[in-house]
Amino acid sequence: MDNNTIRSLAQDYIKQEQDPQFKAEVEALLAAENWKELEDRFYRHLEFGTGGLRGVIGGGFNRMNNFVVKSATQGLATYVKKAFADKARAGTLSAAIAFDSRHYSDTFAQAAALVFAGNGIKAYLFSSLAPTPELSFAIRYLGCDTGIVVTASHNPKQYNGYKAYWNDGSQVIPPHDKGIIDEVNAVTSINELERQEALDKGLLQIIDREVHEPYQSMVRGKLFRPALIKAKAHEVKIVYTPLHGTGAFHVEAVLGSLGLKVITVPEQREGNGDFPTVAFPNPEEAPALDMAIKLAKEQKADLVMATDPDADRFGIALPDGNGDFILVTGNQLGSLLADYIFLSRKETGTLPQKPAMINSIVTTGMQKRIAEHYGASCIECLTGFKWIAAIWREMEQSKDGVTVVFGTEESYGFLIEDEVRDKDGVSAAALTAEMTLYWRSKGKTLLDRLNELYVIAGYWQEMGISKYFPGIEGPALMSKIMASYRSEPPSLLGGIRVEKLRDLSESVWKYPDDPARTEPVALPKSDVLQFYLSDGTVVSIRPSGTEPKIKFYASCCASVGSEGLAAAKTHAAKKLDAIRKDIRAVIGD
Repeated sequence: MDNNTIRSLAQDYIKQEQDPQFKAEVEALLAAENWKELEDRFYRHLEFGTGGLRGVIGGGFNRMNNFVVKSATQGLATYVKKAFADKARAGTLSAAIAFDSRHYSDTFAQAAALVFAGNGIKAYLFSSLAPTPELSFAIRYLGCDTGIVVTASHNPKQYNGYKAYWNDGSQVIPPHDKGIIDEVNAVTSINELERQEALDKGLLQIIDREVHEPYQSMVRGKLFRPALIKAKAHEVKIVYTPLHGTGAFHVEAVLGSLGLKVITVPEQREGNGDFPTVAFPNPEEAPALDMAIKLAKEQKADLVMATDPDADRFGIALPDGNGDFILVTGNQLGSLLADYIFLSRKETGTLPQKPAMINSIVTTGMQKRIAEHYGASCIECLTGFKWIAAIWREMEQSKDGVTVVFGTEESYGFLIEDEVRDKDGVSAAALTAEMTLYWRSKGKTLLDRLNELYVIAGYWQEMGISKYFPGIEGPALMSKIMASYRSEPPSLLGGIRVEKLRDLSESVWKYPDDPARTEPVALPKSDVLQFYLSDGTVVSIRPSGTEPKIKFYASCCASVGSEGLAAAKTHAAKKLDAIRKDIRAVIGD
């Protein structure tokens, strides 16, 4: 991109951006003739993808700012009015909007609300921080036609984003995602109202308690053993961190109302877009829980809990019995919760005739074996909770009698209720607390139960590798890696033979020993490759949908036979280490 083109794009942006700070950033870069930085801000428009927007905050078309948010909302509003034409003519369309603690989240949320209002769509805007699962709940509870949550989830502090939702409370999927993208790309003007005018016309309503209280009541209502909690709550001490995000209000209120003692990490309790105590505000990252674990050791706590900034992801750490704490992976916690939900429904007589759970294609195979242990099925879907929500909805509408009771994915996402259509860290926290008390009443810890599950389902261990490719060259480099794996797929990974591969870009199975043979895959097309090895190990590769990186996943199983659990763990670790070396040889360190 030559400098004259960059200058023209920057000047066009300056004319359209109303926020003085974002405008000033670009003006300063032009004055300094910082062409490298300007190119990164203008080489493309920040893409409104299948879930919405996510990018670095700043001035420019390839940044998160007021102009980009307003343009995206205008496109979404136009699509909603076409999709619900009768309601649009009647003037009864509505949208719910929530935001997290990131920089500009409140500003972007109000900007979106005023664009909805300018298009005749009533906007229900939360007055302060609200988590993603509550936004999903609010859409269903208030009967809205769409919704937005302004968040970049667990990304670093320089990011913000915006997730778009449909009237069932789930993130948009086909055909709506493509339709919205087309409308966003076609925006030439933006309709918006001033805040006071929107309030006066009844097109903006500020909400808080009218949704907070029903949401918390719903979370409590999903627990299986309120009597057990009442009797045993005093026996468990929980240390919790919201990682400077939205979770404290609801997690403290729900668990506190159950009589549980919750000690929140004071330095991380309040919302703060700088996330000053962590490098990454993500419970998947071990260092993010350092302060919570330190406090848990001081308090002799029984459980450490963490939610990410928008409180949809949930993680835990458990005492190991030797004075330290063990971080539990999303796969392990999902397995424990699946087991507890099926077991509890069986014990309480609420297990459906055809029970099922849903997990993503990169989630551990251990959960399928647990489901089958209880006579249930495990339905797989693409990565992303919108696909779990879509299948849950399909099963509700199906006449075959299958009832979904749980949805999960490896990246610390859990859903246990019908009223929300996205992962819910608040509900997961409440159910995990009850699960802890249940196994305690049986004389066991969660780690004890996990080890029992390994005997039932085999010892499963997973590995993840992420390789970042930032900047203008990033997409091309990632495409090259994916193309290389497709054109010359490995015959061995970690020294183990590749029996077949699943290429979701074509929705087919392929067989290295029989190149002419293909079989269809009953999943939507996606840029994902999965290698199925002869020992049952699965290695998956996909570009991230929210960050400039490629993600690799490996999941392997070792039976817990006569040699015991320790030997199974050693065997699995060796296999994963060999696979890791093969992947690193391709992508580098």
